[in-house]
Amino acid sequence: MKLKLSICFLFFSVLLQAQENFTISGTIKDFANGESVFGASVFLENSSIGGITNAYGFYSLSAPKGNYTLVVSYLGYITIKKEIELNENKSFSFELQEDTTTLDEVVITAEETEKANIRDPQMSVAVIKSATIKQIPAVLGEVDVVKSIQLLPGVTNNGEGANGFNVRGGATDQNLVLLDEAIIFNESHLFGFFSVFNADVVKDMKLYKGNIPSNYGGRVSSVLDIRQKDGNSKNFDLTGGIGLISSRLAAEGPLFKNKGSFIVAGRSSYAHLFLKLADQNNTAYFYDFNVKGNYEINQNNRLYLSGYFGRDILNFDEAFKNSYGNSTFNLRWNHVFNEKLFSNLSFIYGNYNYGLELGFIGLDWISSIKNFNAKYDFKYYLNNRTTLDFGLSAITYNFNPGEVRPTDETSAINEEFLDKKRALESGIYLNAEHKLSDKLNLQLGFRYSMFNRLGGQTLSTYLNDQPVVYNEELEIYEAGTVTGEVDYKKSKSISTFSNFEPRLGLSYQINENSSLKLGYSKVAQYLHLLSNTANATPLDVWTPSGPFVKPQLANQYALGYFKDILNGAYSIETEGYFKTVDNRIDYIDGATLIANNTIETVILNGESRAYGLEFLFRKNKGKFTGWLAYTLSKSEQKTEGGKAGGPGINRGEWYSTAYDRTHDISLTGNYKFTDKWSFSGNFIFQTGRPVTYPVGQYEYEGLSIANYQGRNTNRLPAYNRLDLAATFKPNYKPDAKWKGEWVFSIYNVYNRKNAASISFGQNLETGVNEATRTAIFGIVPSVTYNFKF
Repeated sequence: MKLKLSICFLFFSVLLQAQENFTISGTIKDFANGESVFGASVFLENSSIGGITNAYGFYSLSAPKGNYTLVVSYLGYITIKKEIELNENKSFSFELQEDTTTLDEVVITAEETEKANIRDPQMSVAVIKSATIKQIPAVLGEVDVVKSIQLLPGVTNNGEGANGFNVRGGATDQNLVLLDEAIIFNESHLFGFFSVFNADVVKDMKLYKGNIPSNYGGRVSSVLDIRQKDGNSKNFDLTGGIGLISSRLAAEGPLFKNKGSFIVAGRSSYAHLFLKLADQNNTAYFYDFNVKGNYEINQNNRLYLSGYFGRDILNFDEAFKNSYGNSTFNLRWNHVFNEKLFSNLSFIYGNYNYGLELGFIGLDWISSIKNFNAKYDFKYYLNNRTTLDFGLSAITYNFNPGEVRPTDETSAINEEFLDKKRALESGIYLNAEHKLSDKLNLQLGFRYSMFNRLGGQTLSTYLNDQPVVYNEELEIYEAGTVTGEVDYKKSKSISTFSNFEPRLGLSYQINENSSLKLGYSKVAQYLHLLSNTANATPLDVWTPSGPFVKPQLANQYALGYFKDILNGAYSIETEGYFKTVDNRIDYIDGATLIANNTIETVILNGESRAYGLEFLFRKNKGKFTGWLAYTLSKSEQKTEGGKAGGPGINRGEWYSTAYDRTHDISLTGNYKFTDKWSFSGNFIFQTGRPVTYPVGQYEYEGLSIANYQGRNTNRLPAYNRLDLAATFKPNYKPDAKWKGEWVFSIYNVYNRKNAASISFGQNLETGVNEATRTAIFGIVPSVTYNFKF
């Protein structure tokens, strides 16, 4: 009875406060181009009442009746102050103008959202603006979004030419990559040389390395959320660049008498044309296309339409052809119900397809993943102390693992169609951010996820329900004994899973410039990437959880200290973390993953863990800006035999994963010398990735065969590299219609041959055993001309 009375009293108190207060709401945009401003501060002067704009520039504040000064500020823009009389709910929208008069000519200031956030309980998140990305030297002169995040603590890759990225010891498939909310299954062009994200259309991006907000689900390591620009609603602009091997062009401008805007962009490489001139019958190139438009129906309703299409084409002397790419489409509706409630409804389509043609054996193989996603998100500004985010989503997946066809009548390949797989992933979430006191902020959330492996295929059954068994005589794992088949109709479910995923964030503000933060998150992942290589490739196959493949379940704990120094001129961010993942799959020796219709016969379920300490020091103001990032970490996996029996992988003991890096250091800097000249550079040092070297050899039919024991007990040599770039603006005039710049860059300045791999074998001519070191890049100079008008 006392509990019921307490709940009623609390509800009545909140209702009474809502009745006594009035609400101020509106949107904040950029005056120059009409883009919504995310992260702008909106507050009432000389009070503790304030907040920041959301991803669509919307804000909402509540205050008692009275007279106030409303302040809108964003670093690098002129602060707006407006005297208001609050006697009813009111709406105020503003356009911020860039401040070109109060800043010294030689002073550069980092974007506000990239500094340490002292008050926000959200931790393990990195925000990078497009302008910052473009200042970082890149391989072959192409600005790269994915490579820029690898300069942050806790983020690495598997070496040069490697697809994807690894976060806090996780695999590439454990990252959820979103472009305007659409899932990207392969974020790389040309096997990792470039990313699929065109920096000319990227507005901003967020990387959640831990304590993932409850509105995201489906991956256990990280979320990379990239948003495209809406397009200039004031003027027509052309932006582009011409490089040695690739070029790009973007156009944006107003639509519907300035009630909307659009942006379209295209990009392509053309290095293969030089191969043709040299009589080389090889092709390796990519192209992609971005489009986005929006229309403001009225003050409370806006529609967005965006899409992406990209393709890679690889052709080596007609003997090997490979084509792969992503296609996405998103229709969004923003709706403001009232001054406190904001919503976003999205319908999203995605398709990742890939194919391989081997002319020398007459094989043509294609595969794809299609997904349809509907999601409805809400943000409710309950009062000045509490904000609620809640919503629901549903994703249908259609997996086509492979269709194998002969290329012509002379081929010995038999036509084969692997079983298509279907699944439905859905979830509901609630996240509450509450200000407990002036110093203590709480973020509490949960997500309830459900996964249904749908029917429409035939599955094998196995003796003792064991698809993998250990052969003690041969001391190897092999496929279990098939006892029959079960035909699941489309109307039936094969397997169902559900998980409760709580999230917690807590920040304690020690003083105005420093805080402690604590974070915890539990996340479920129902999709698995089948790959027994260290790097993701276009031919890797995804599979949903089912009878023999359980969902991955991760628990991550984090503790951090954050500090601003000299009024934000410098900042320090330190975090320690510990992460465990259950049901992480591993592969038996000799596993065949491509065109395998019974994948459960070559995998074992294991567990992984990762822990480490991250340090980030930023210099945010002055002629020289940049950051120093350092990570000390460990990533391990253990796979025991389980029901299959036997010793498991690596005798059931912990071993280093392929993404383990003991030390990871990166130093990034930008220096504005004059209005015409600026310089940038970065230095990277990483402990070599774990590999397995042979421990001996034996003779078989005159050949020397290497013998291996233990998994990932050795390491490649340490990786290190220095990149430098210089930007020259020949006609620097802030008001000029044509703005051009030359970017000169050198990748790997001292020409270090970093080892991508080391292979062991016998030289057939000399009979001597050899270790062969493979390096992807040496020194790579490049020049690019960028323009905007």
